[in-house]
Amino acid sequence: MAVNVVSEIPGINMEDLKLKGFKVHELPASADLPVSRGRRDFYKMGLVTGDMTVYYGDRILEIKDTVLFFVNPNVPHSVVRRSKHTTGYSCLFTETFITSSERTGILKNSPLFHIGDAPVIPLNSEQALFMTGIFQKMLAVHSGDYHYKGELIRSCIELIIHEALRIQPSQNISQFKNAATRITHLFMDLLERQFPIERSAEPLRLRTAQDFALSLSVHTNYLNRSVKEVTGKPTSVHIAERITAEAKALLQHTDWSVADIAYALGFEYPTYFNNYFKRVTGTTPKSIRK
Repeated sequence: MAVNVVSEIPGINMEDLKLKGFKVHELPASADLPVSRGRRDFYKMGLVTGDMTVYYGDRILEIKDTVLFFVNPNVPHSVVRRSKHTTGYSCLFTETFITSSERTGILKNSPLFHIGDAPVIPLNSEQALFMTGIFQKMLAVHSGDYHYKGELIRSCIELIIHEALRIQPSQNISQFKNAATRITHLFMDLLERQFPIERSAEPLRLRTAQDFALSLSVHTNYLNRSVKEVTGKPTSVHIAERITAEAKALLQHTDWSVADIAYALGFEYPTYFNNYFKRVTGTTPKSIRK
């Protein structure tokens, strides 16, 4: 099934983006931009001052004043402006642009691009001024003829990520104080790596505590005990919450049938999925889609 995608963004030449792998632009100060939805094939990061609502996966984020924002291309998202007046900068870059850098780690593995972290970071006036300088530098470099402009732009992206991490440390960074913390981190990472679901024909592989324990080469009881000790919630609850979060995203942002979504999430029959979803969320898949 195809995912709903908006192929055009005002002010952006999509073919140029795909060819060069990077684009930076200043946001129009006043414009009636359409609501953009869907999973795209590029990362997005920006500096914006305005009044808007961001729908990111199954979360709703309110933006006021000046913020940094980071968008993972695999997370369904949309932006609704409440005011026509918005200022700032935005840059987009493809997977190829990232992986062509020797410093792939900070870009690809940054917690800022993990689904579990908030994609919006509020800035004070000093921080906003510093970030404005970096985006203006990228604009100047992008329009110039410097031979190593790609490397310089990657350095700017890396600096923005480092500064953002310094301002708001990632929720995903764990200090392994003991074995229970370490195995819990490995479990959470393994759970998250299964998402987002891109194709309905490839069902979820790990769905139970036993599945994860086998993959991590530990006893199920040890995994359950460790996760409950560190997080306060059972392993099964973490799994159920993540599966239903992905189900909501697929129901809201794709045209897949409920049967296709059920199969993609590892349920043999739609009825099993409906019962599971209602037990965890208190509502039905059809009501979410409406």
